[in-house]
Amino acid sequence: MATFILVPGAWHGSWTFEAVTPLLEAAGHTVHALTLTGLRPDEDDVTVARANLDTHADDVVRLLETAQITDATLVGHSYGGMVISAAADRAAGRISRLVHLDAYVPRDGESCWSLTTEAYRQSFIEGAADTGYAVRPPFRAPHGGEPRRRPHPLASLVQSIRLTGAVDRIPRRDFIYCSGWEDDTPFAGLRARLRAAPGWHVHDIPSGHNAMREAPGAVADLLLR
Repeated sequence: MATFILVPGAWHGSWTFEAVTPLLEAAGHTVHALTLTGLRPDEDDVTVARANLDTHADDVVRLLETAQITDATLVGHSYGGMVISAAADRAAGRISRLVHLDAYVPRDGESCWSLTTEAYRQSFIEGAADTGYAVRPPFRAPHGGEPRRRPHPLASLVQSIRLTGAVDRIPRRDFIYCSGWEDDTPFAGLRARLRAAPGWHVHDIPSGHNAMREAPGAVADLLLR
C-alpha cells in the first residue's frame, strides 16, 4: 500500500483534497493532506510574513521524518508543485513518486513568480498591496470563491528554488494537465516540455484547475495507477 502526502496550492489547505482523500483511503492507502505554514487559521502575522518556499518544503520533510515515512508519493497541486520539488530534492531517499497535479515543475533557480503568467504576477502584486507580505485570495465569480481560502505568504511565491538534481532521480514522475481552462492555464508550455522529457508520464483530464474538487474520481484514478 502507498503513502500519499497531498500538498495544496496557494491560498488553500488540506480541505482542498477532502473529496479525494476518502477514495484513496478506501483503496487501503495512507493519506496525509497538509496545510502549509502560514495558511492555518490560528497563525499570527509574523508566521505568515516569514513563511517562504523553504518553510513549506520543511513542512513536508518534517512529516516524512516524524511519521517515519520511507516510500512516499508526493502530490502537489499548482504552487504545491514547487513545494514537492524542493522537498523531494532534500529527502529523495524517502520518496518513490512525484505527482504534479496541474502544478509548476521548477528547474534550479526558478520560482513560482518566474514560471507563471504576467496575469498571475499582477494578481500577486495587487493581492499583497494590503499587507506587503500576504497575497489575498483572488476573487472567483459568481460566488467569490471558497470561503476557507486564506492569504498566501508572498515570500513563498517569489523565492527561487535550489535543487541539487536529486529530485530528478525519483523513480516515478507524473504530470496531470487539466485541459478545462485552456484560456488561462500557465501550464500548456510545461505540458509540451514534459511530454518530450525522459522519465515523465503526462496525463490529461478534462477539468478546470481545481480538479480535486471538480473531478475527484479522475484524480484518484490517476493516483491509484
